[in-house]
Amino acid sequence: MKPLLRIHDLYVAKVVTVMVLATWVVLVGLDAVMAGVNEIGAVGQGDYTYFGAVTYILQTLPRRAYTMFPTAAVIGSLMGLGQLAATSELIAMRAVGLSRTRLSVSVALPLLVLTAVMVLNGETLGPMAQRSADSMKAAARSSDMIVGRYSGLWAREGDTFLNAQNGTEIDDGTGARIQLQDVRLFEFASDGRLESVAHAKTAEHGVDGWLLRDVQRTWFEPRAVTRTEALEEQWDSQLDATTLAASASNIWRPRYMPASELRAGIDYRHRNQLDASEFEEHYWGRWFYPLNVLALCLAAIPFAFGSLRSGNAGKRLFIGVVFALGFWLGQTQIVKLAAVYRLDYRLAYLVPPVVMLIISWTLFRRRSG
Repeated sequence: MKPLLRIHDLYVAKVVTVMVLATWVVLVGLDAVMAGVNEIGAVGQGDYTYFGAVTYILQTLPRRAYTMFPTAAVIGSLMGLGQLAATSELIAMRAVGLSRTRLSVSVALPLLVLTAVMVLNGETLGPMAQRSADSMKAAARSSDMIVGRYSGLWAREGDTFLNAQNGTEIDDGTGARIQLQDVRLFEFASDGRLESVAHAKTAEHGVDGWLLRDVQRTWFEPRAVTRTEALEEQWDSQLDATTLAASASNIWRPRYMPASELRAGIDYRHRNQLDASEFEEHYWGRWFYPLNVLALCLAAIPFAFGSLRSGNAGKRLFIGVVFALGFWLGQTQIVKLAAVYRLDYRLAYLVPPVVMLIISWTLFRRRSG
């Protein structure tokens, strides 16, 4: 019985993996450096220091690695196969009877492993580290605001403390406004005594101030405890909604959420007749991430068997960048069109990789002729 993986598979996988990892390090490093330059502008706000900015960038590296991997995969694959082609090793492998399809499988195997690692990272470490970084930054920039890993957003105005478990900016056509979910208000007297605790399903800030919905409030009096309920209640507060909106958008950005939280966000918005398109866009993007990586790399691989044999590293790098940018720009435009015309996001994410796979199949047939 022949082994599933032969020595040529391991050799090709090794070369491709080394080139992908090297490209990956460079891309993530460049992205981190550019982000660090942008963070310098925030240094000095509150207690946000240079050390805090560096810590913030370091904590976002898992998320940046997830984002940069598809581009690193296609460029690294082309660079690796181009290196084998330039040294005539691909010709030697073809001479011993290895087909282009078999060699493509050898390239795809390490990419599948790395993609699986990135999918796991995108659902665990990436979102967790990004949220920790945003929480640290928000707390440092505002002394009256802090974000706990499990307790949500905390803000203070005088003797009132606000706690919200989730939040986002919404726009239903009447103007953008911030909405906090699962809100608790703790009001203290001047002597430090707890006067009341209120729980609201949502708290929205609009042109008329704060509006609490589905409010249950408990009053702590010297000799009694009373409870009141209200469908809606105005909250007379000067709490800076802009700061809260910035913190909410940073901490609960859909693009940085794991799929489970995105699914929960979609269900919540559907139940409350709110726009869930942004959550649906990123939710389905997570599901199609592995297919995108595979389709992009397979579509670019045929170039390694033709023109890249006589080309240099610059040519291979150029083709890889063109493929990566062309694919992601095309997919982004299709997804945005799906949002405008209310089309199914699954179809929008499916079209680009299918087109790329058709291109790959066509190129393989043409170069085999």
